[in-house]
Amino acid sequence: MNLTSVNTVLSYSPAYILPEQCNEGTWVGRVWLPAQLAKNSVAGPRVVSVSKGQVFDLSDLYLTMSDLFSDNNRQENIKNNQSAVVSSLDTLLAASLFNQHENDIEQCDKIRLLAPNDIQATKACGVTFTRSLLERVIEEQARGDAAKAADIRRNIINVIGENLSDLVPGSPQAQKLKDELIEQGVWSQYLEVGIGPDAEVFTKAQPLSSVTSGAQIGIRRQSIWNNPEPEIVLAVSSEGEIIGATLGNDVNLRDVEGRSALLLGKAKDNNGASAIGPLIRLFDDTFTITDVEQCEVSLTITGTDGFTTSGKNLMSEISRSPQNLVEQTLNDQHQYPDGMMLYVGTMFAPTEDRHKDGNGFTHLPGDRVEISTPKLGTLVNWVNYCDAIPPWKYGVNQFIKFLRQCR
Repeated sequence: MNLTSVNTVLSYSPAYILPEQCNEGTWVGRVWLPAQLAKNSVAGPRVVSVSKGQVFDLSDLYLTMSDLFSDNNRQENIKNNQSAVVSSLDTLLAASLFNQHENDIEQCDKIRLLAPNDIQATKACGVTFTRSLLERVIEEQARGDAAKAADIRRNIINVIGENLSDLVPGSPQAQKLKDELIEQGVWSQYLEVGIGPDAEVFTKAQPLSSVTSGAQIGIRRQSIWNNPEPEIVLAVSSEGEIIGATLGNDVNLRDVEGRSALLLGKAKDNNGASAIGPLIRLFDDTFTITDVEQCEVSLTITGTDGFTTSGKNLMSEISRSPQNLVEQTLNDQHQYPDGMMLYVGTMFAPTEDRHKDGNGFTHLPGDRVEISTPKLGTLVNWVNYCDAIPPWKYGVNQFIKFLRQCR
């Protein structure tokens, strides 16, 4: 499907994507630099900072984002960086729209925005909000059949109610509720990770496979029940320090996961199914973990069929703190020496009927998906089929070859 005429440039401007051209705070990410803009004339992915509408090459300091994550003096070093400007923010964002860049990134002759993570593990937590907890239980009991979801939703709410926000996962009160639900035959594996002691943590995407703002995101052609998941994504060092945050879309195939939790990999890890960005905002005196814990993440979906829907993800309603999720993922039992990006979960899964009554929401190619919060900007993507968007070709082997050339 040709999506080049689909709401492509609507509101796609620096003021819309990144707040006030990054005049406040410390912003870092990655861009593809063509040979004519690179210092050593080697085209490839470069670590950059963005400030006051200008993009600065940080490759003299960091060859990878992992280098930046592990630098305890990153704020000072970025502030004192003397590298030349490689682009304006306006030019970078305009060149990064999906219909303007090459399918093969290695042949791209323009600067373009990349996902702000490279060799870090990309992990994700699920069922961290009450609303998403209920929807996961519904998926499981519907066995992937969207038409059954409405009736199942009513039945479950009648048994357990809608408000579990005061319930602390793993607490004695949670255990008591678990015992009661088992007696009533309503217990679920999703309730286990939602209110039990252990969080759900899974691998969302492989290193270097995520896409960013301006790109197409992918759903499988076979899926007839799927949705975006608007989330905060934490940037975490190898020592478990949360150094900043960005936005993410944990694209999900509800029908696939609903058939069996053992199909989670197929439901979650697909071409273009991990969107992160546009940039990581590092913690400093203008942006802290408290801002993350209190932020409101909004979602707006605009379809070419005239369908629109929106919702909000209130981080204040998360059932497990961001630090707890990090500690459950990176600890003495499991290390991530290159650091990690961690999706912390969503409370908002669209349920509004799009086609037949009772069938709920599902994506169609051409959907414009916007995820935003004031202090992190806006992540904008367009939906297409996984096999119709540019395939992922630039992997770890190509990245190693690039790093060798940069010696």
